[in-house]
Amino acid sequence: MKKTFALTHPKKAVPRVVEAVKYEVKKYLRRERNKTLPAGADFWDFDCKFGHTEQEAKVIHVKEINKCIDEAEKLALPSLYLEILAKPATRAPRPVRDFDDE
Repeated sequence: MKKTFALTHPKKAVPRVVEAVKYEVKKYLRRERNKTLPAGADFWDFDCKFGHTEQEAKVIHVKEINKCIDEAEKLALPSLYLEILAKPATRAPRPVRDFDDE
């Protein structure tokens, strides 16, 4: 998803528009996570970018999306740019702990 969201609407209050943006992002993430994983992959990972415009977009983590949208609302921005790209990923094995040292 590469999309510029307008945070202003002539008939809707800004908090309702922000809630709609958050819901659309959540729905997109849920839809992507429910897709079938390719062989050898453990989970869906997401490459995310957020910015006031597409040129200013910076890489963020998935968990930071709502914080960034809230920040855009506080700054009273007219729009925001959000890019979320799904990719299959594998979990790294945990390091083996040696309990003999304790």
